[in-house]
Amino acid sequence: MPTRHLMTQNIQLLLIDPQNDFCDLPADWCPRDPLSGHTLEPALPVSGAHADMLRLAALIRQGADGISAITLTLDAHHRFDIAHPTFWKIGEGSERGAGGTNDAGGPVAPFTSITAAQVRGGSFAPKNPAMLPKALAYLDALEQRARYTLMVWPVHCEIGSWGQAIHPALKAACNDWEERHLAVAQKVSKGSNPWTEHYSALQAEVPDANDTATQLNRTLIADLDRADLILIGGEASSHCVRATTEHLADNLPSGQLSKLVLLTDCMSPVGGFEAQQREFLADMARRGLRLATSAEMLPTLLANTANNA
Repeated sequence: MPTRHLMTQNIQLLLIDPQNDFCDLPADWCPRDPLSGHTLEPALPVSGAHADMLRLAALIRQGADGISAITLTLDAHHRFDIAHPTFWKIGEGSERGAGGTNDAGGPVAPFTSITAAQVRGGSFAPKNPAMLPKALAYLDALEQRARYTLMVWPVHCEIGSWGQAIHPALKAACNDWEERHLAVAQKVSKGSNPWTEHYSALQAEVPDANDTATQLNRTLIADLDRADLILIGGEASSHCVRATTEHLADNLPSGQLSKLVLLTDCMSPVGGFEAQQREFLADMARRGLRLATSAEMLPTLLANTANNA
């Protein structure tokens, strides 16, 4: 039977997309595909993410009795998605070299950005022509919000895949926390609507009026707001951590942004987007969020019991 502790503060962990596909896993952490015999590799590895996950796992293990709740958000995409190469092809009006190929009808390379103007100009097109009006409507709405331009990412975090699973060390630490506390580490799925990007765990970039899963998750925000302190980590700091934290800061009912702590050594940016991470951290610090390392926050967790075992 686990030892029950009376916590003096409600300290929660919010862990954004701590999944295999985002981690630069060492080769011996990657299993073989039983069908092909090839080694499975992360689809969108973020440099430094494996070390981030190990630090998060250590923080949970060492500070377990001071943690009141854990929430993990999980990217959950279909293979066919407006932000995957499966959706797009090079258009008839493309210039030489657009999207990584010269051939109209050819594939669009990952890490290609696509604008509404490019689609209207014929540089890119949906593989299914019938989807053009809806795709353009989405691109127009996305660009009107002025947060992101559509990015074609490698197929990643495909529902049910090894890549969608939680980093093994972090999963083991969360499992031990659940058994010790007889509580659930909540898992929040996002990204299953193939017609909108869903960087933030709290709201899609363009919410769908007919899909509540894409709309602002006020229930989760209210649950988090009950905490005295919310420690935030995960991947990637340039995209999903950033978008989730921004939505949380914008919509926290109490308005107490000082309760939000960004664990700076437990998040890393997508390669090429380091400037976006710097802007994000600087903006959040200006708004009153705290920036700290996991080592700096561990004493707070250790002190957060009235009866340490």
